[in-house]
Amino acid sequence: MKNVTITLDEATARWARRMAARHNQSLSRFIGAVLSGKMHDDRRYELAMREYLSLRPRSLGAPGQRYATRDELHDRAGLR
Repeated sequence: MKNVTITLDEATARWARRMAARHNQSLSRFIGAVLSGKMHDDRRYELAMREYLSLRPRSLGAPGQRYATRDELHDRAGLR
């Protein structure tokens, strides 16, 4: 573990102390868990983005066929 010094404004420090107390953790452990969760979320996002960008583009219709118009796509005759 690495010790780090951080500076927080008073409102943020108050909130962090309350949240740490609710989770029965020290402020240091709570902030570490928050940062660890953020790091995990960022990694998952990056992996999902890479996976999405690696997909081949899909065609919107059969070759030689025209695209549907907006009216055709949103036609709700049953609702009129």
